[in-house]
Amino acid sequence: MDKNPIELVSLRKEYGRFTAVDGLSLGIRRNSFTGLLGPNGAGKSTTLKMMTNLIRPTSGQVFIHGYNVTEEPKEALAGVGTVIETPEFYGYMTPRENLRYIGEIIGMTPESISAQSDEILEKVRMTGWADKRMSTFSKGMRQRIAFGQALLGDPEIIILDEPTSGLDPRGMAEMRSIMKEFRGNSKELTVMMSSHILHEVQDLCDRVAMVNCGKLVFNDDISAVNSMAGLQTMVLKTEDVSEEFVRDRLRSLSNVVTVDSDGTDTLVRFRGSRSKLFTDIAGLGIGAYSLSEGDSLETKYLEIIKESR
Repeated sequence: MDKNPIELVSLRKEYGRFTAVDGLSLGIRRNSFTGLLGPNGAGKSTTLKMMTNLIRPTSGQVFIHGYNVTEEPKEALAGVGTVIETPEFYGYMTPRENLRYIGEIIGMTPESISAQSDEILEKVRMTGWADKRMSTFSKGMRQRIAFGQALLGDPEIIILDEPTSGLDPRGMAEMRSIMKEFRGNSKELTVMMSSHILHEVQDLCDRVAMVNCGKLVFNDDISAVNSMAGLQTMVLKTEDVSEEFVRDRLRSLSNVVTVDSDGTDTLVRFRGSRSKLFTDIAGLGIGAYSLSEGDSLETKYLEIIKESR
């Protein structure tokens, strides 16, 4: 079996007395799309900056294609496209000029730059703006160009730091659509993307790694999270009834496996027919007024983050 193209080994970053990343070890599988998920301040951006040699770890190592990023950055980061934090561009340049500028920096030939630029601009849906000054662009348009910039040179690995951060709903939807389409057409590509947006990771990624307080708290396939060992999840809201009474009544149902409550909603995991669950709950007399499908990733995320505090 091939080695993982990215390996984080006991990665740690301290700022004085504050520990931003705390002994993080994580392997990123080849040809996977991994979402690095966690609340604000969990250490996601710090981790990606150490992976791309923008900051040095206090201890631990990052290996990309077997090369130590700190000791051999040129070799490690060859063939890696990145978008870290908010992209900045020279406003007087056009997207085509920007791609040519970056292509020259990474050592591409003029012919390759020209051929790839047209292809990339089409992929990120910016062909019509290829020769317009970027000072006139919205944040979403600049984000698309940043993603396109990361595609230059046909990288084998792409690292993205919250690529939809700060965009309006339309801009977020456009970026996700572009990334999903690109991912679907790229079989030999490893992507790692940080985010704190659950449904973004659910929509784009096939694996998820969760971090909290700088520590890795979960790492598995999205499908494993979604299946939840074959269970379905529903969120129940009830009138002003004792939580203990609601839990006891729900646990008496044959198809209910677990019941949890956060004081506002009751989370019910069950097997079998959803319509049967509806009928059974209606007959319990617990004042149920809302029953909606739960998000498995959200459920797992909230459980894990709560446990790791």
